[in-house]
Amino acid sequence: MKVNIPLENGYLPDLYGKYSSKMKNEKPVVSFPIEFLDIPENTQSVDLVFSDPDSIPVCGFEWIHWTVANLDPNISLLKENASQEDSSLIQGKNSSASPLISNGDEPFTEGYNGPMPPDKDHNYVLKVYALDEKLDIKQGFWLNELIDKSRGHIIDSTELVLLSRA
Repeated sequence: MKVNIPLENGYLPDLYGKYSSKMKNEKPVVSFPIEFLDIPENTQSVDLVFSDPDSIPVCGFEWIHWTVANLDPNISLLKENASQEDSSLIQGKNSSASPLISNGDEPFTEGYNGPMPPDKDHNYVLKVYALDEKLDIKQGFWLNELIDKSRGHIIDSTELVLLSRA
């Protein structure tokens, strides 16, 4: 299984991160398109996790930017801005949902919350999983719930590392 996303010299294009011209509440919310290739035939659902391990020295944990569960296994492309425009996506909470981060007034706690590295260019990781079943999971799930429900059902996975400018 493979995935492709548009990169510019290894970097996520500005539209999908800190220098986006389309921000909401000072957050980049336009999700990048993802092309899916060679999904195994017996796949029942596809999940994805987009996170920032380079955030650990900055905030003390790996920042979760986007989680999606139960994508159709016949998917070939998740379109640009699907997080905002595709109401059929089952999206989880991002790290802005943490009570340690917000006072409950953050409007973008589910779906795509784009990269905003504060200190230096960061490496971001997109993990995609092919599962042998559709998960019993609801909109607004937490990442640990996705991990727990996926355990024992991952038949293939792929990982893509990309950069975002500080």
